[in-house]
Amino acid sequence: MSLYDLPPEVVVDADGPVRIVTLNRPDAYNAVNAGLHEGIATVWKQLAADPEARAVVLTGAGKAFSAGGDMAWFQKIQEDPGLRAAMMREARDVVYETIRCPLPVVAAVNGPAVGLGCSLAVLCDTVFIAEDAYLADPHVAVGLVAGDGGALLWPLLIGPLRAKELLFTGDRVPAAEAVGLGLANRMVPGERLREEALAFAHRLAGLPARALQDTKRAVNLHIEQALAGVLNFALAAESECFTLQEHRDLVARFLERQR
Repeated sequence: MSLYDLPPEVVVDADGPVRIVTLNRPDAYNAVNAGLHEGIATVWKQLAADPEARAVVLTGAGKAFSAGGDMAWFQKIQEDPGLRAAMMREARDVVYETIRCPLPVVAAVNGPAVGLGCSLAVLCDTVFIAEDAYLADPHVAVGLVAGDGGALLWPLLIGPLRAKELLFTGDRVPAAEAVGLGLANRMVPGERLREEALAFAHRLAGLPARALQDTKRAVNLHIEQALAGVLNFALAAESECFTLQEHRDLVARFLERQR
């Protein structure tokens, strides 16, 4: 759409008053590289500026919602302090701009949602998840603090004890368990996911806009207040991890296995 100025890794389509935002690196399972990270940091203000938009569906192209961070991009971040600082500033924008977008956002989790991909889903207002999809946050397993991940919201949604277990281990959370824990709203057969997420978004789009948007803002102020005491430390700690040899070695081994 002409209103949107985004990298090709993030695509916006219109379905009447609903905007469909697609993470668009299907050959890489929508792993987050520089372009996708920039896109998800900047798309929210552009959605808010779209005068015809009333609701949003966020989904992934292909078989995955998002496989998390692109390890080749991680290697560049390890070596370039300026790039690392810019990425962390952008990470802050991803979190806050997603929360502050006035439009209601429905996640349609069509496949694995891992790391930052999992965070994106849970930052949305409502989460529809395909029955064969799963959530996971393996930041710790690759030597990173979950600074832009589950450390932010999971304790609020599922309690500190369960959150720590899942963040420490990086274990997968299947769709049914995600709904049971409160990390997703509804589990849907994969072939009906897009249809049902769009139908719900259209239902939201038909509600009185000001009342809906200010209700979202009021609820999300609880989240912002919680994040105010966490985000600065979490992102700084994650940034420091990129300089550690343990993280470098884990990323190098991962990439070696992919060759």
